[in-house]
Amino acid sequence: MQIFDGILTDRGSKYAVSGGPVASRAAAQNFVKTLCKDRKFAKATHNTWGVVLEGEGPVKNDDGESGAGMVILRMLERADLRNHIVVVTRWYGGKKLGGDRFRRVQESVRHYLANRDDVA
Repeated sequence: MQIFDGILTDRGSKYAVSGGPVASRAAAQNFVKTLCKDRKFAKATHNTWGVVLEGEGPVKNDDGESGAGMVILRMLERADLRNHIVVVTRWYGGKKLGGDRFRRVQESVRHYLANRDDVA
């Protein structure tokens, strides 16, 4: 599991991005559960995630950040990254971001894709 914490801030909201290899929907859910064992991530407003699984296809969870999981999935599909979950975490800062929230999700995923250790 790789975690990049504090990568972005916007109007008080703070972002982190995490990821790692997973082979099934259950493994993806366990990944998020393990991430949330860290109290900081458990208290986050949103832990939005997506993964494209071989044989199962795309799986996502918006965790209340409507549409954000689809943004992650599209980026993973474009990067042709399979069996690798990406989780974008947001701590709400008190001001609504509107459409900018999708740009922040994209920036977070880009950061992960550019900086992950296991780049193939």
